[in-house]
Amino acid sequence: MRHKRAVAAITPSLAQPAYQQIKNYVLEHIQNGTWKEGDLIPTELALCETFKVSRMTVNRALRELTTDQLLVRYKGSGTYVAQPKFQSTLIEIRSIAQDIRDRGHRHSSKVLQLDSVRANDLQARRFQIAPGAKLFHSVIVHYENDIAIQVEDRLVDAAVAPDYLEQDWQVLTPNEYLMRVAPLPNGQYTIEVKLPTKEIAAQLDIPMSQPCLVMDRVTFSNRAFTSNACMWHPGNRYKFAGKY
Repeated sequence: MRHKRAVAAITPSLAQPAYQQIKNYVLEHIQNGTWKEGDLIPTELALCETFKVSRMTVNRALRELTTDQLLVRYKGSGTYVAQPKFQSTLIEIRSIAQDIRDRGHRHSSKVLQLDSVRANDLQARRFQIAPGAKLFHSVIVHYENDIAIQVEDRLVDAAVAPDYLEQDWQVLTPNEYLMRVAPLPNGQYTIEVKLPTKEIAAQLDIPMSQPCLVMDRVTFSNRAFTSNACMWHPGNRYKFAGKY
């Protein structure tokens, strides 16, 4: 989808440098979905006219966003919204739906729980948020060709993603959505082998004796807690892979 060029000029604010205003402008359009992955954004000249600044200022803003992997620039073609990525020290974690599609298979999901809760003291300490902070809670089973391969139990900061409960999780995954509203994620994760509870075993349609690969991941965006996802995968159907 091609962008629609802005018509009205934007008056610079004295509170922020011009290049930062341009970065915020681009980020806002990416986060609210106006510009999606692969979309061509306005040219440097168009942004110069919109913000009434020099080309050097625009170039700095776009260069920094490219370094942050939010944009990708092709000489002679233009600047595009990049594919969102979650980077870690060991592996790159993508949406499970994208992994399934890349294998040429069909992804589907089933929402088992979707509500709001309040952070308890343990969660407040772990996620560096205030006790009682509002969180959204979702439990979703992901299927590959109708075979359950992941139970995703996730907590999301309501302040970061206020419309989380209104999303259609048949159309996109929580990971895809959060990468849009909270870009440049960082955090930590663990991967363990565990036996499933009775509930998890039923959701994955496996016996309780079947070991699972369990990833627990906490992510932050701009140093603010975004989400905690505990993802259960049947060990006989799933493996993690990466390059180094």
